[in-house]
Formats: sequence, C-alpha cells, structure tokens
Amino acid sequence: MKFFRHFLIPSFAVALGSCGVTKPGIPIDVRSELMSRKGDREELSVLFIGNSYSFGVPEAFGKLAASRGRRVIVDQVTHGGWTLARHANNPKTRAKINGRHWDVVVLQEQSRTPAHLFKRAWMMVPAVRELAAAILKQGGIPILYQTWGRRDGDSKRPHDDFHAMTGRVREGYRLASLKAGGLPVVPAGDAWEREVSAGRGDRLFQPDGSHPTWQGDLLTAETFYEKLFGS
Repeated sequence: MKFFRHFLIPSFAVALGSCGVTKPGIPIDVRSELMSRKGDREELSVLFIGNSYSFGVPEAFGKLAASRGRRVIVDQVTHGGWTLARHANNPKTRAKINGRHWDVVVLQEQSRTPAHLFKRAWMMVPAVRELAAAILKQGGIPILYQTWGRRDGDSKRPHDDFHAMTGRVREGYRLASLKAGGLPVVPAGDAWEREVSAGRGDRLFQPDGSHPTWQGDLLTAETFYEKLFGS
C-alpha cells in the first residue's frame, strides 16, 4: 500500500519549516499569514478537497464572503465517500492543486475515518502529509476541516451518540494536525456541537442524520470565514 512508506520518512514539520510557513508543531495564524502574502491582490483563492460533507460548503462560504465585501475565488474537488487517501492518489485532484496558485487548500476527511484509530493512523495521517506537501510546494496554506459526529453517533459502535463521536472526530483531526507538523484546523464540528447542546441541532442535519442541510453548510461556512478573515 502506497501510504505505508510515509511512516519511514521524517516528520512533515520539516517540509513546513522549509517553506517558511510555520515552526514544527506550532499552528500558523492563518489570517496574519494571508495578510502578509496578500500584497496588492484583492482576491483570496480557496480550494476545497473532500467528499459529500463539502458539497455545499464552498458555495456557502463564497456567498457569505461576498455578502461581507470579500472577494474570493472558490473551487472544489469533492466526491461522495472519498477519503483523503483516495484524493492523494487521484491525478485529477493533484492536477487541481497544481493548476493554479491557491492561497488556501482545505482538506476534509471521510466522516468516520478521523474517529477510527486504525484508519486515522494508516490512512488519514499519511494522506494529510502527502497532500499538504503538494499544497505547500505550490505556495498554498493547507488547513484541515474538522467535521462532526453523526446525529445518533456511529451506528457501528454500540451505545454511541453525537457528542462521543464528535469528540473522537475532534481528536482525530487534532492528532492529524500534530502529525503533519501543526496544520491549522477549522473547528466546524465544535460549532455544530454548540448548536446541538443548545437544542438547535436538528436544523443542521439532513434526514440521514449525517449530512448537512443548507443551515449546516452556512454554519460551517461561518467557521471558515472566522478562521480566514476574523469575525
């Protein structure tokens, strides 16, 4: 399997440091970094890489940014059920990364993978490292899109619930960030958890109890806006 070889190479923090983006293990301040790079450019370019959890987020983010006077170029490579490992091995995903300069490239893992210890270690982390290296090589900032637990928890895990699964997902993204040298994380799942705790979670989920409604997309877009532009 292609990704096994990544456990034999030095930490991805070396690649991050060589690009002058951050020190090993320390997340960058994305807003400050973007401001320092912006110069005379008025537009921000953002590419989303992921699966069905990202289908509506790019459009929601673009519209939100435009409504607040920000000029953004948004594009996506999103396929239902895809893992980041599949994206890392996909020529079209690589071509999209290399096709232009992206200020920010968002990486979103398949919904169960971050919460699964084995899959996280052997699939997610190596894929994040490989994709982030490709993004940095093009001068972009790779960031992780932390998703949420399913409304009723993981059906494959007895007595699970939303909060327990969200906690595992959060920990999965935290560890993936750490293993990749300290990538920034957009905590969309935390925003979802606050809404669920406040009794407003039903509006976020489609009937399948997993995918986001347009309100869920908008809440996620808000977390991206705050991360990239501030409140």
